Amino acid sequence: MIIVMKHNVQEEQITAVITKLQEAGFQTHLSRGTERTIIGVIGDERILTDKISLEVIPGVERVLPILEPYKLTSRTFKPEDTVVQVDNLAIGDKKIHVMAGPCAVESREQLLEAAFAVKEAGATVLRGGAFKPRTSPYVFQGLEEEGLKLLAEARELTGLRIITEVMDIRSLPLVAEYADILQIGARNMQNFILLKEVALTNKPVLLKRGFSATIEEWLLAAEYIVAGGNPRVILCERGIRSFETYTRNTLDLTAVPVVKYLSHLPVVVDPSHGIGKWRFVAAMSRAALAAGADGLLVEVHPRPEEALCDGPQSLKPKTFAIMMEELRQIARAIQREL
Repeated sequence: MIIVMKHNVQEEQITAVITKLQEAGFQTHLSRGTERTIIGVIGDERILTDKISLEVIPGVERVLPILEPYKLTSRTFKPEDTVVQVDNLAIGDKKIHVMAGPCAVESREQLLEAAFAVKEAGATVLRGGAFKPRTSPYVFQGLEEEGLKLLAEARELTGLRIITEVMDIRSLPLVAEYADILQIGARNMQNFILLKEVALTNKPVLLKRGFSATIEEWLLAAEYIVAGGNPRVILCERGIRSFETYTRNTLDLTAVPVVKYLSHLPVVVDPSHGIGKWRFVAAMSRAALAAGADGLLVEVHPRPEEALCDGPQSLKPKTFAIMMEELRQIARAIQREL
């Protein structure tokens, strides 16, 4: 449930409500909006009538139940949009951020060539996998720590923030040491032990939707991270499985406005994995921005034909630069910036 405090509530009244709730065994989450202060309450609400009466406490305006199974990530709990700060970048604000780079870090030359190219085109975050979860155990699995070191070097040389995937709790401390944003891949969306550990890092987390996950399951996965004490979650739609075989996945762009209606968390779209074919990435990127996405995650490789991972869905730097110019026109049309 949520407790809506009065407009002119005093700080000591907020403290009194939180203290009373915590003494009764509840977890509390304070959200200060422009209009109202809201206290989210997590716990067994059946004990409320026995132990405490909330609406008579000074400063309380009303008490509302949160009907959704996801509590802290719901728009009911926090009506205002969450803006995730990544150093000087604000994801979920007016500016749309594009995260771009190769699927996997393959070499210093490949990564730096891609990094400088996406930077020049207007990307603000460099993506690149150091640990790669692959369907087959016999294909390239990533450079691991060496890949993380190369990403850190690229950050120093370009000023781009870096996002990379964390696969398990064993590698989490190492990845967290280097990454500005931790990426949870589609296969790990419901790895609840990993989600709990990621929450403890307090680093920004990009949570990809599982390819067979409903929107509710996706938001409940995000709930694990937020409930663990880390509100800096970015949701990423990357396509779901359907009966269609021509494309790699079916990019569910309906999820963007739906999730932004249900949740206050920012939403980005990964058209590269969603479609799986480079020639359609620009069209789906334009559509994603028009649907309200707060950012994009795009694969860019200097030589896709030589890529060790996901070459067919990777844009060449020149194609990426052309796409970015098209996206700027979309951004202006919807009164946002790129």
